Amino acid sequence: MKRIIYMVLMNLLHAPMWFFTIARMAREEDTRTAAEKYGYISEMVKRINRRGRVTVTATGTEYIPSEDGFILFPNHQGLFDMLALFSTCPRPLSVVIKKEASNWILVKQVLGATNSLAMNRDDIKDQVRIITEVTKLVKSGRNFVIFAEGHRSRNGNEILDFKSGTFKSAVKAGCPIVPVALINSFRPFDMNSLKREEVQVHYMKPILPDQYMEMKTSEIAHLVHDRIQEEINKNLTQNGLTS
Repeated sequence: MKRIIYMVLMNLLHAPMWFFTIARMAREEDTRTAAEKYGYISEMVKRINRRGRVTVTATGTEYIPSEDGFILFPNHQGLFDMLALFSTCPRPLSVVIKKEASNWILVKQVLGATNSLAMNRDDIKDQVRIITEVTKLVKSGRNFVIFAEGHRSRNGNEILDFKSGTFKSAVKAGCPIVPVALINSFRPFDMNSLKREEVQVHYMKPILPDQYMEMKTSEIAHLVHDRIQEEINKNLTQNGLTS
């Protein structure tokens, strides 16, 4: 919470301009392309991170498909996750977010500008609606972020089980699945400190449709989960990071 307040104060002069610009981007009549909107938001996020004393480093960006119409599946550590992804992924992203967070100021406008979706996690019908909508949008060339744990992990860099249903959109769309390992993304907002933090984002080789089409969604969930946890463990060991 201390860093969130600090970020707000450090960007107070720019916040009104960002808010009104992104609010305009969210309107249907706005003529900017998805790439232009995303580029603006990405630069905004980079500035917020930098002034918030958070360094975000990324590896594996060469694995991100050059053609749109893919889904990123990262582990979920907290509120900073999307700031890490928006600041490092070069392709436009939309996200599936929990409904209770979708009306927060600026978050609501960013969701609209990125054509993102809010889901009621307690409503089965709404989950089916989101699966259908994501499938349609990915087929049309949108890229999505889906947090397959459903809820953020409270155990640092140890991730929760992945929910098999979150992979239905990818299977139905027949799109590349890109595992993403987030390391220490919980620290900026969970640590009651303003000391400089480093968050790592590791984009991994995509799992292509011909590699998973014969698999059950539960098997895909286990595969992606295990690859991400292995990547996290490897980097924690190599770099002497703490969880």
